[in-house]
Amino acid sequence: MVPTLPPGDHTDPASKGLQLRVRAKTAGTSRTWLLRYRWRDEWVRIVLGHVPGMSLAEARDRALELRKAIDDGIDPRRARPRRRPAPAPLPGSAAVTSRDAMHSIEFLVSEFVERYIRPTRKRPEYAEAMLAKDVLPEWRGRDARTIEPAEVIELLDKITDRGSPVAANRTAALLGQLFKFGIHRRLVASTPVQLLYRPGGKERPRERVLTEGELQTFLKDPIAATRYQRLAHVITLLLLTGQRRGELALARWSDVDFKARTWTIPDANAKGGRGHVVPLTDWALEEFQALKRMAAAKRSPWVLPANGGAQHIDPKQLTRGIAKCQARFKKQGIEGFVLHDLRRTCRTNLSRLKVEPHVAERVLNHAQETIAGIYDRHAYMDEKRAALEKWAAHLEALRR
Repeated sequence: MVPTLPPGDHTDPASKGLQLRVRAKTAGTSRTWLLRYRWRDEWVRIVLGHVPGMSLAEARDRALELRKAIDDGIDPRRARPRRRPAPAPLPGSAAVTSRDAMHSIEFLVSEFVERYIRPTRKRPEYAEAMLAKDVLPEWRGRDARTIEPAEVIELLDKITDRGSPVAANRTAALLGQLFKFGIHRRLVASTPVQLLYRPGGKERPRERVLTEGELQTFLKDPIAATRYQRLAHVITLLLLTGQRRGELALARWSDVDFKARTWTIPDANAKGGRGHVVPLTDWALEEFQALKRMAAAKRSPWVLPANGGAQHIDPKQLTRGIAKCQARFKKQGIEGFVLHDLRRTCRTNLSRLKVEPHVAERVLNHAQETIAGIYDRHAYMDEKRAALEKWAAHLEALRR
């Protein structure tokens, strides 16, 4: 019957809203399955498929499926991925003005960012960037209730296939949080994030420790090794203190006491929200003084001001600076490393210098999980200072 119908719109009596549109064209006759339905007091038609690619039985099944979605309050137009996703807006940039938009992926993301990410994360911009880069462009315009588990896997596979397995793992975790938030806020009924293992595979912990020879090469002429004067001081300072790049990037000059010879890392800047005080050796003080001279022109409160001086530098900018120097490092006999490897190098050498493990761990501000760690609130300032003085003396011997 279907192949013989004349041009025009033909309604299927066995399936509510299902129509076959037949059009005569120069190249032949086209036959297209349509679903006609009423949404918000307006009649709408959407394309389901074409003959012969979709049979009558398949068209009826698809029409029934979409009619159920309509009964659940889901507009089928928002339940299908677009062929060419439109550019994604930044989270929170678009106002929600209709009942349909309350269930859109854009609204879910904006609520998630405003009510969960920004209040709970010290660096919310990283999560926002992941959502803006990979999630919103993929599902732009979708009703979040219609996103399927297979689509989540497809999205994560794309990230892995472009050579970013760690980013795929981070995105998977973020999506899990996003849809749990949606369930909590009654924006979705269930989560499509149903992963049995990490999409990017198991992440092996780094074990890189700079050798004595590499340390000697760098310390003899740090600026020649990096080309960037500020970066040279940053590397040296992190090596001397064993602290994190983010803690230095967020440091203010008010945190550095040149008279008391200390650097206070506030709770807000420390991992786990547990700050501490870092004793500074003469060499570490020299590095801070060099950074202060470089920042003087900007009159900024930050140790590492960004352009203009009103804000601190993004910690990732330090990472990118290290990446730019890798070829230069290798030419001088220094294998590739990241800033966190300096922290590991410091901790490893504290052990080699016979510093007690509980003191070395406190230098790095690692959590003490034992019963003693819970009840022992001693700051260990003298012990930490002695450990860092021993480490600085060892490095000083290498650069002579």
